[in-house]
Amino acid sequence: MSTDKTIEDARRDAGFQTISTRMAYSNPWTALRENIIVHPNGKQGLYGIVERGEFVVILPLHADGKVTLIQQFRYPVGERLWELPMGMWETKENVDPVELALGELREETGLRAGEMIHVGSMYQGAGYSNQKGHVFLARNLTRGETDREATEEDITCHDMTLEAFETMIRDGELKCMVSLAAFALIRAKGLI
Repeated sequence: MSTDKTIEDARRDAGFQTISTRMAYSNPWTALRENIIVHPNGKQGLYGIVERGEFVVILPLHADGKVTLIQQFRYPVGERLWELPMGMWETKENVDPVELALGELREETGLRAGEMIHVGSMYQGAGYSNQKGHVFLARNLTRGETDREATEEDITCHDMTLEAFETMIRDGELKCMVSLAAFALIRAKGLI
């Protein structure tokens, strides 16, 4: 979609009409907007939209071919999950995705990237959320200290071979949809 065209313009062009909108809930990380709409077929409906800021997901690729994953407890699902480093900055608006990727990588893993390649963009759950993500491949890595937020103190970092990572995917050990999609995009573009 062109940056000149708003989301509401695109909805109207697709035959949708927004009758009313209200913010049902909001905190520093997430907002829930409730729209009363008219579908293209003329039927009225309700649409709940989870609004979140843009995020990044990074696949750190070391010179020896190893990748770095993190593992952390995810409260909503009650499990420790394997993931690629990812995140968003709730307190800053209009953050450059490269700056965000460099910052999240350093915060969560302590890795500094000499090269950060923007691989593409995706929506995390376009059926219920407007959150857009940017996929990056990080190379020319050096290790330093992490700078984790208080909510990230349980994160552990793990370097592993690409083969071990792919085995985790095949065996269902990697359950994070964003990490799986990012890896698939990087692999499809022949970057790894």
